[in-house]
Amino acid sequence: MQEIKPKKINHIGIAVRDLESSIQLYTNVLGLNLIGIETVESEKVRVAFIEIGEVKIELLEATSPESPIAKFIEKKGEGIHHIAFETENCEKQLKIVKEQGINLINEVPKIGAHGSLVAFLHPNSTNKVLIELCQPSSSISRKEVE
Repeated sequence: MQEIKPKKINHIGIAVRDLESSIQLYTNVLGLNLIGIETVESEKVRVAFIEIGEVKIELLEATSPESPIAKFIEKKGEGIHHIAFETENCEKQLKIVKEQGINLINEVPKIGAHGSLVAFLHPNSTNKVLIELCQPSSSISRKEVE
């Protein structure tokens, strides 16, 4: 039995062309709450988090044509980009899935939105679904970040 497994779905990432109009859809039309907006420079993306129960919707808008989100939208159009599973230890979770033959996009976690640790599993190993493992910043020890 695995010593660690995902705890819950943290968020669903949706690639959008226009962050502001997408925020309006989720907040004004659907009545959901906007938690916040931030730019993740390393990914060349602006993100907005929308709250619905324990799960969040992460709207992703490219800030550069080289952004993975810009390339995704160019190839597939707007829509669901990834599903993020929250884990207590992103690094250990990566080792577990790699040992089971899953191809990784990120061999080691990196800093994502809200200071969380994130890593992606390659969709060619996960039934064409881009899976993100995320560890909230509140559960990251200093040792894991160094």
